[in-house]
Amino acid sequence: MTLRDASAARFGLQSFMGVPLTRDLSGARAAILGIPYDGGAHAVRVGARLGPAAIREQSVLIRAYEPPSQDFDPLRQLGVVDCGNVQVVPASVSDSFPAIEQGLWEIAGEGVIPVTMGGDGAVTLPQLRALARCRRDLVVLHIDAHTDTFPEDGPDRVRYSTATTFTRAAEEGLIDPGRSWHLGVRGPTYRPDAWGHALALGYNVIPDHEMRSRGIPDCVTAIRDGIGDRPVYLCFDMDIFDPSCAPGVCTPTWGGLFAHEGLALLRSLTGMNFVSFDVNTVSPPHDSAGMTAYLASAVMREFLFLACARPLA
Repeated sequence: MTLRDASAARFGLQSFMGVPLTRDLSGARAAILGIPYDGGAHAVRVGARLGPAAIREQSVLIRAYEPPSQDFDPLRQLGVVDCGNVQVVPASVSDSFPAIEQGLWEIAGEGVIPVTMGGDGAVTLPQLRALARCRRDLVVLHIDAHTDTFPEDGPDRVRYSTATTFTRAAEEGLIDPGRSWHLGVRGPTYRPDAWGHALALGYNVIPDHEMRSRGIPDCVTAIRDGIGDRPVYLCFDMDIFDPSCAPGVCTPTWGGLFAHEGLALLRSLTGMNFVSFDVNTVSPPHDSAGMTAYLASAVMREFLFLACARPLA
C-alpha cells in the first residue's frame, strides 16, 4: 500500500478539519493527502516532514463558513475526505518520490482534486509527474518567496532538491513553463541572477517588489490572461508570508505578505481551473504556538473554496 491505512485510529492520525478519515473516494470531489517528506539537508532548516501532523492539529480551529462571500461549507459541497499520509522515507528520493507520485495518482486518477500538505518544496515534483499523466496541458501557479527553479549544483545527490523542483518539471515536460508563473519571489539568495534560470526556461516571474508596485489585482489579471482556461496546479509555499505571521517555515524571508494579504490573494484567484493544490514548508520545530500550521490550515480551506468555484468540466 502506498498510503497508510487512513481508517486506523491506532496510528493517532487526526483528520483535517474533522472530515472522514478514509481512502474511499466514491463520494468525494476533493481529498486531503499528507506528504511528510523533507530532504534532510535543507540549507537553512529541517523539520517540514512534521508539517502534515501540525496542520491537521491546528485545523480544529478552522470553521467552514465565512460570510458574506464564502457563506457555505466547502467540505460538504466537495465531499472532502482525508486519505492520510503517503508512506515516505525522509531524505530518500528513490524511495519517496515514486510513493508520492503513486499516492497522488490514486486520487487524481479517480477524477478527484488532490489537496496536499508537505513536506518541503521537493514534494511538488512527484505530484506534477502524477498530474501530467492525465493533464498534458498542465500549468503551474507557484506562490513562493523563491522560484525553486535553480540550476543543478554539485553531485547527483542534489539533483532533486527544494531548489530544483521546477527546473526538473520543465526538463521533464510535465508543465508548460511559458504559461506558468512564479509570484512573489523576494529576498537574499546564495547566487547572483537568482531568477535568470527560471526566465531562461520560459517561466513568467513576478517578484514581490513588482507585485507590490503594480498591485495584486493587476498581477492576478495578467496571470489569468496568461493561463486562460488551462488546468492549473497551485503550489503555495508558506514562506510567501512574512515571518512575523509565519515563523515556522524552512527559509524565513523578511518582507513577505501578511496573513490577510495572502488569503485575499487566494480569493482573487476564484474561478480559475485548479486541478490540484499543494501547501508546503511548514516546519513545526521552528514554529511559535502553532501559528504557521494554523495559517496553513486556513490556506487549505481557501483551496477548498477555490475548488468549489472551478469551472465544471
